[in-house]
Amino acid sequence: MRRIGFMIALVAVSPAAAQTFPSSAGPVAVETVARGLDHPWGLAFLPDGRMIVTERPGRVRIVTRDGQVSAPLAGVPNVVAGGQAGLLDIALDRGFASNHTLYLCFSYERGGNAAVARAKLAGDTALDDVKVIFRQQGPGGSNNHGCRIAQAQASDGNLFVTLGDHFGPRDEAQNLGVDNGKIVRIAPDGSIPQDNPFVGRAGARAEIWSYGHRNPQGLAFHPTTGKLWEHEHGPRGGDEVNIIEKGRNYGWPVIGYGIDYDGSKIHEATAKPGMEQPVKYWVPSIAPSGMAFYTGDLLAAWKGNLFIGALAARLLMRLELDGEKVVREERLLDRLGERIRDVRQGPDGALWLLTDSGNGRVLRVVPAR
Repeated sequence: MRRIGFMIALVAVSPAAAQTFPSSAGPVAVETVARGLDHPWGLAFLPDGRMIVTERPGRVRIVTRDGQVSAPLAGVPNVVAGGQAGLLDIALDRGFASNHTLYLCFSYERGGNAAVARAKLAGDTALDDVKVIFRQQGPGGSNNHGCRIAQAQASDGNLFVTLGDHFGPRDEAQNLGVDNGKIVRIAPDGSIPQDNPFVGRAGARAEIWSYGHRNPQGLAFHPTTGKLWEHEHGPRGGDEVNIIEKGRNYGWPVIGYGIDYDGSKIHEATAKPGMEQPVKYWVPSIAPSGMAFYTGDLLAAWKGNLFIGALAARLLMRLELDGEKVVREERLLDRLGERIRDVRQGPDGALWLLTDSGNGRVLRVVPAR
């Protein structure tokens, strides 16, 4: 891809920009790479090490490793922003180095429903060949959008997309006739894979892969097993980490570990036959967003761990795993005081974070020198 020199320096990394925080593996440094982003939501790494970042109001920017932030890219699809709605996740196609293709998840109507668009990055200035390949079907709402994207490593390259319940009629998460409270699976062109679990079932939407979700804002494939892991917001308590299996029911709102915002009871029970249990849950809520399995060597003590951002708790959560069990958690960077929206492992082996605010930052987490 050609490089065009229109980058604007908002902040550059320097030793003075780093803060040091304790951890079980020794002190870590948090560097501010860029700031001034308006509620950044999703981050992906380009093949040359630069980042492409979404801002919730409807902008896409390119950020260099030394903190140069581009002007907004042209060609972004029309986004309806407000409340939690807007331009949310971004994911690069696994063949991006040759096809320059990426995917966006965003709110496309005032009712709050989500859409997925496929586009090509045209140089450093615009998105081209933009096509909406999926539109969520069901009642909308201003909150609980989900909208994380993960692409399978299998030869089909199918896309998994999380869709929240929109804080609307809760039972719609159990209704296979709508997309609310579901994880859907679509082909890269938006068509429906014929081995999806509800293909051909009367009254069920063929794109649904799993159901009974509330507001899933984390989605990642385990680097060893290839299984799909997800996390979602509960109401007051009951945030969950789940391993997603084909056609399974994850219980919302029938089972769960939280209560309503007014303190009243929501769930019938915490468990019920035919409904999956989380591998981890939090009471009180941490409000999880973004997740990444760490596979690098820079933070070697944490290899194989799962990292999750927390909005309400304002920290980075580290989960130590033994197979499919969470055996330990560690709360990191709590003194940072930032809502962590996205978590990614960079090509340099560092952990990269987005902070959710009107003056959002791109952060890099490395061992302290």
